[in-house]
Amino acid sequence: MTAVRTIAAPGGVRSLVWCGDDLADLAGSGRRWAPDGAERPGLTSWGGFPFDRAALSPSGRYAAVWTERGTKGLLVETGELRLLREINRSYYCAEDYDYPLGLGRLPDGREVLVHCPEEYNELQVEDLVTGERLTAGPREPDDVFHTRPEISPDGRHLLTAGWVWAPIGVAGVHDLTAALADPTVLDTDSLFAPRAGLNEEATAACWLDAERIAVAGSTPEHPSRSPQLGVWSVPERRWLHHSPLEHPTGTLLARGDQVLALDGHPRLLDTATGAVLAEWPAYELPEKGGCFGATHVPSPAAALSPDGTRLAVGLPDAVAVIELPPAV
Repeated sequence: MTAVRTIAAPGGVRSLVWCGDDLADLAGSGRRWAPDGAERPGLTSWGGFPFDRAALSPSGRYAAVWTERGTKGLLVETGELRLLREINRSYYCAEDYDYPLGLGRLPDGREVLVHCPEEYNELQVEDLVTGERLTAGPREPDDVFHTRPEISPDGRHLLTAGWVWAPIGVAGVHDLTAALADPTVLDTDSLFAPRAGLNEEATAACWLDAERIAVAGSTPEHPSRSPQLGVWSVPERRWLHHSPLEHPTGTLLARGDQVLALDGHPRLLDTATGAVLAEWPAYELPEKGGCFGATHVPSPAAALSPDGTRLAVGLPDAVAVIELPPAV
């Protein structure tokens, strides 16, 4: 059995990020909890605006807060939550899919924002601090609703999960380095060959390292087919592993050769076999299979510690910090 520590959080949390050993709810006012559970009050009310998602930049100096099914976000400095700038996305179908936003670092060290500020299907890369558009120019993007952009650990590729009509979940991998010279690379050129994912539909994806992505798939129109989990090699353009699952994954968080699946409750999965290495059914999370849908189920408030040893998840009036089994 792994140890679980519960921290009181009256009213619950809207988001969770690790700031060193502290946990913070940046979307919910910025209140923090020290490792001993002591709470520091928030620094802002965000003017009463209902932000419900947050992410840190790789350096931890900056963060984004946004509304998952809205059109508004903010970029802030994390120290005093000083506002850098406001950001927006298209109104089109915004209530039907999660806000596309990701923070990352390019190979030259610049921290960047990836989002869709004007058109639902047009990915843009901007200098996080200055707002300089790094992918300006004429575009003719495919008809894809992008969500969950994630830059690879080496800053050279961009992963997205999203959907196309009817709707069907899709994933894509783009050469981010090439896109800085030719932004149209983000419009059509996906290095993930089976764009419709595993067994017809991709429901979630994440980087395992600079060369591999984990992709979860399902086929809701064919209940007899099980959910699946695969590992795709970007340089080799092929599946390395492909395994059936007993349960959908929901949101994925990478941990080396393992992933944490957050649908319903946390599960730790082996990416090579799909085996459940550990699970924590006592800690209930939203059952959210993908990043789109007319009926909105909020994404779980969850964060994996930078060293991969602890998973924090938001509960109705508390935060549970789960000590994970040692990674193999």
